[in-house]
Amino acid sequence: MEEYMVIIFRTIFLYGLISVIYRLMGKREIGELSVLDVVVSIMLAELAVTALEETNSSLFKNVLPMLILLLLQITFAYISLKSKKFRDVVDGKPTIIINNGKIDEYAMKKQNYNFDDLLLQLRDKDIALISDVELAVLESSGHLSVFTKKDAKNGVTWPLILDGVIQYEHLESIKKTDQWLLKELGERGYHSIEEISFCSFENGHFYIDRKNEIEK
Repeated sequence: MEEYMVIIFRTIFLYGLISVIYRLMGKREIGELSVLDVVVSIMLAELAVTALEETNSSLFKNVLPMLILLLLQITFAYISLKSKKFRDVVDGKPTIIINNGKIDEYAMKKQNYNFDDLLLQLRDKDIALISDVELAVLESSGHLSVFTKKDAKNGVTWPLILDGVIQYEHLESIKKTDQWLLKELGERGYHSIEEISFCSFENGHFYIDRKNEIEK
C-alpha cells in the first residue's frame, strides 16, 4: 500500500513540476518546437519515467536533472532572444524552396529536403501544381509556408532586418542591395541598423519597428 502511495505522490508531483517547466519554457505550438525543445521534452519524459519506476531512489536525485534542464533552457532562450546568430545555430534559418515559381534544388539539398516532401506538403495545402506557387519557405520547424501567385498579387512581406541584422538573402529575393536599404532607411530617419528590431518590405512600403519603443 505504501509503495502505491509513493507512486501516486510522485506522479502528482512530477505532473505539476513538468507543467511548471513547460510553462517557464514559453508558449510554442507543438509543430514549432525547436531542436532544443524536442531534446528537453525527450529527456524530461525519460527522467519522469525513471522517477516513477525507481521508487526507492531519492526523489530529489531524480528531480535535480529536470531543474538543470530548466535552467539550461531558460539560459539558452535568453541568449537566443538577444542573439540572432545563436538563434540561427540552434533553430536553423527559414529556407526559400520556391521563389518566383522556380524551385531551388540547391537549397533543398542543403536541408535534406526532397521532392516527395515538397509535393506532400503542397498537397496538404491543396496545391496541385508547382507552377501555381510564387513563394514557398521551409521554416525552421519543418513547416512549409506557401504563397500562391494569387496571394502574391496582394503582396508578400519580406523581412529585411531582424534584431538589427540585415537579411541579405531576402534582399537578393527582391533584387535589392544593402546600400539601397540603408539609403531608404536614412530617408526615413533611421541611421543605425542596430536600433531597428524589425523591418519588412511589402508592395513598395516599409514597416519599421525600433527596439524598445514600448516602455514598461
